[in-house]
Amino acid sequence: MTGSILIVDDDPVQRRLLEAAVTRFGHATVVAEGGEAGLSALDGPGAREISAMILDLAMPGLDGIGVLKAMRERAIHVPVIVQTAQGGIETVVQAMRHGAFDFVVKPASPDRLQTAIANALKVEAVEGEVKRGARRSGGTLTFKDMITRSPAMDRVIRLGQKAAASNIPILIEGESGVGKELVARAIQGSGERRSKAFVTVNCGAIPDNLVESILFGHEKGSFTGATERHTGKFVEAHGGTLFLDEIGDLPLDVQVKLLRAVQEGEVDPVGGRTTVKVDIRLISATHRDLLQRVRDGAFREDLFYRLNVYPIHVPPLRERRDDIPHLVRHFMQRVGATDPHRRIDGITGETLAMLAAYDWPGNIRQLENAVYRASVLAEGTMLTPEEFPQIRAQVEGIVDLGADADSQGVKADMAAVAVSPERREIEAPASEPPMPPAEPFGSLRALDERGNVRSLAAVELEMIKLAIDRYNGQMSEVARRLGIGRSTLYRKLKEYGIDPEAGRLERLAS
Repeated sequence: MTGSILIVDDDPVQRRLLEAAVTRFGHATVVAEGGEAGLSALDGPGAREISAMILDLAMPGLDGIGVLKAMRERAIHVPVIVQTAQGGIETVVQAMRHGAFDFVVKPASPDRLQTAIANALKVEAVEGEVKRGARRSGGTLTFKDMITRSPAMDRVIRLGQKAAASNIPILIEGESGVGKELVARAIQGSGERRSKAFVTVNCGAIPDNLVESILFGHEKGSFTGATERHTGKFVEAHGGTLFLDEIGDLPLDVQVKLLRAVQEGEVDPVGGRTTVKVDIRLISATHRDLLQRVRDGAFREDLFYRLNVYPIHVPPLRERRDDIPHLVRHFMQRVGATDPHRRIDGITGETLAMLAAYDWPGNIRQLENAVYRASVLAEGTMLTPEEFPQIRAQVEGIVDLGADADSQGVKADMAAVAVSPERREIEAPASEPPMPPAEPFGSLRALDERGNVRSLAAVELEMIKLAIDRYNGQMSEVARRLGIGRSTLYRKLKEYGIDPEAGRLERLAS
């Protein structure tokens, strides 16, 4: 039994149509009238039941892109199918860049919508199983377990190893998705508190009125809804490590109590009459510029210097591209372990080159999700550029997808990744790398003859031509692959002067 599908659209007619369609597909629905209401549903008590979301991009107030940005900041990992009446390449790229899973154009056909939902739920189920498997495996994490070969990470590991030998407060800085919690766990697993509790709190995901209670605890009856006594995360982490993620989002009034807890080693539960002594190792993390937050008056200066005793900066994935092939191997292995019947033999060298050329604004978390999606939805036994359509759309013109991986900057020993059929382990091939697809797809140029960026209309036209040529003029398949409706495709053909009945591409005389 799958969870509910969250429908976010400001148009009441569209909401009713989508709700009726999704219900016919056999799914429960949750309906929100706009971006703010959609985020409230994702933050609310029923959030665990939401398995996927259909999100309108053009909405008043908080639009769809704003919702996607907020989801990334709050680390909400629900696959999102965006929909809009504007089906241009620019809109698609922008939505996918901000983490959208799939894209449909209004009015989406029932078959297209049902396929998008089914794929989203399939990937969500695999990701959930992978995460559950990771939790079951447990174990202590050390720096030896980190998947990295990049020189940019050497300093992080050296600093982390030194920090593990002491109990001073640590501040881990870096963009969202770079693996700040992984570094924190490695520090804890390499120190004397390795066998003690490791308690995590995402400060950015807690409503302001509950932060104090969650961190420091509360007594029964101390406020409306406090029906039971709650010890709080500080007490829960007593003797071990407390990891405060996104600490830059803490309200100012809570920062005062946090400063006292760090300085004095004691907390005041809400409604309590006495303080509680705690012995914790505090590790904080943020993707924000805390010093700038101090200048803006949003973060206490005294607390900043208390937390920033030992800063560690984790570089983004675009500055450690050498790690991408190794991370891809790791994620493929995790997906394969969840289902021995899913047969993915490996990934081609040109695909690794494409992934290495992309900037990954969502960093490791985005790469992980992309590999999961590709592995689950792949029709063949090898991952090719076809399985990463959103990444491919943004990389084409930067990297030649027909060239070998070595010429694109991927090391020769990782030119392809193969999966051992006996052990399901992913390892570099002993012989020649697998050949790329027999008929590699053409590449799109990002620049014109003068070195200027080409217009979106020109790129869109060329993409449509390539798709029609690729799929032999089968317009239903062309529209499906481009993520647009047939009527939209024929309208664009007319606009660009392409005759869909001719059986070949030719520009009509203007």
